Amino acid sequence: MKKTEPKYSLKYFINRYRSRYILGIIWLILVDSLQLIIPWLLGDLTDRLKLKTIDFRGIIYYTLIIIVVAILTAIFRYLWRLYIVGTSRKLEKQIRENFYRHLLKLSTNYFNEQKTGDLMAHATNDIKAVRQAMGAGIVMFFDALFLTVATIIILIIKIDIRLTLIALIPLPFLALVSTYFSKAIHQKFTAVQEAFANLTDKVQENFSGIRVIKAFTQEDMEIEKFASANKLNFEKNIDLIKTWGLFHPMIQFITSLSFLIVIWYGGMLVIDEVISLGDFVAFNSYLGLLTWPMMAVGFVINLMQRGTASLKRLNKIFQKEEEIYDKDTIPLDHIKGNISFNNLSFKYNEKEEYVLKDINLEIKSGQTAAFLGRTGSGKTTIINLLLRLFNVNENGIHIDEYDINSIPIKLLREEIGIVPQDNFLFSSTIAKNIAFFDPEDTDEKDIKKAAKITEVYDDIMNFPEQFETILGERGVTLSGGQKQRISMARAIIKNPKILILDDSFSAVDTHTEEKILNNMQKIIKDRTVILVSHRISTIKNADIIYVLDEGKILEKGQHKELIENEKLYYDIYKKQQLEEKIANIN
Repeated sequence: MKKTEPKYSLKYFINRYRSRYILGIIWLILVDSLQLIIPWLLGDLTDRLKLKTIDFRGIIYYTLIIIVVAILTAIFRYLWRLYIVGTSRKLEKQIRENFYRHLLKLSTNYFNEQKTGDLMAHATNDIKAVRQAMGAGIVMFFDALFLTVATIIILIIKIDIRLTLIALIPLPFLALVSTYFSKAIHQKFTAVQEAFANLTDKVQENFSGIRVIKAFTQEDMEIEKFASANKLNFEKNIDLIKTWGLFHPMIQFITSLSFLIVIWYGGMLVIDEVISLGDFVAFNSYLGLLTWPMMAVGFVINLMQRGTASLKRLNKIFQKEEEIYDKDTIPLDHIKGNISFNNLSFKYNEKEEYVLKDINLEIKSGQTAAFLGRTGSGKTTIINLLLRLFNVNENGIHIDEYDINSIPIKLLREEIGIVPQDNFLFSSTIAKNIAFFDPEDTDEKDIKKAAKITEVYDDIMNFPEQFETILGERGVTLSGGQKQRISMARAIIKNPKILILDDSFSAVDTHTEEKILNNMQKIIKDRTVILVSHRISTIKNADIIYVLDEGKILEKGQHKELIENEKLYYDIYKKQQLEEKIANIN
């Protein structure tokens, strides 16, 4: 079994970046220590002013001390942000890169079972929650812990233990209220995220299918569906706002109770001369510092819960094993292109039926082989297995007499050029799409040559920016035929040993198709070419033609032989001839 990615945890990140976190916490404690100096300075200054034991020079002295404390606080705050928040950004970068790398290693079958919106939510919201737990969560925890302990000690030792204990009575309630509300806010925030994910999924789907929506005049219905999803998103946000709106007044109310107790009891102690006026002023300032730690308890719990939950979701994906990977490979520099299938049967998963049954075939290097069959007969599955997009049994497929499982995946796919049914083009220039295999080192002459072979050169030159034309998403600015021909140019420029054209002429007229096939004769010498098509005109000149039906090879031979057999190939040929005659009459 292949070794899975290491399981992430908050402890794992703390250990990994231990030195940076320790430095950050040291700077944070220094900031808090400096903050504790200010109330004491203000209290001492108040007493001196009351007793008139300070002159103008003394006031300047206190002012300078406060300014120095403020400057040092700013410097140390910058440093703890750099070391704690900066470290959380580092681990966010690490998780995101590992997450993306892991996804690209997973099989195509995994993506067939997962929604794009869900994966995007993992890559954004979940990773963000981990970052906040390891950044703001760490800061709040140590900030609240140090400030609480240090402030209470100062209040008891320096001012008055009775006033301290009475003033602290409402603060535990503040922590409880904060914890309760943080949990409620977390639940409502999760509902908001789910509603927003649902909304974005709807928008993404509609934008991708805008042509279908317009073709079937379903704009009004889709607007209603969007309005419904938008309403749900609005309601969940309002629900969250209501909770937030109640939270802050509650906090302020409980905080005010502490200050009322201090004003009442502390005022009596000042009148009775148990404590000085300066102590009273300092006590109020210290009490203000205690409010935040009590509030932070709930936020820390909330952030850590969210971070831990997000890590669990991410770990489920990280623990998803790669299905396609190199194992016991042999050292190879290149392949010649001989292909053979040996009694191969294949199904995509255990619950489904076999899509290929007892396939035996041989394609020699330099040959042009073709596959013909009805939709669902297994043609594209054969191509997917040649690319090792799915695993096959040992010795099921051989390339150059080597078991395909023993050939390094990178080498195998580098030596195969494919034009898939789904002609996916990237939102980049035409030149970069054609040179996708090696955009940095591909010569402009080679790009133009490939475009001429696939008869798309003239179309490109008619665009205002020519080869530098930026394509829309998935090549939406091009016609179907143009996309197919650019995809063909992208496969040809790769100079592969095996060239696969999977129904690559479906959007091209027969005249252009013939010209492209004639142009390709110059470059397919000594290459294995595999043609998959519904059109007999595309494959009739192939060296060997395999006719598939229900996952089995029904016939094989050359065009003339298959016509003489008068089986499925002959029936398809006759139907297509009739269709051409009707089209010509029209």
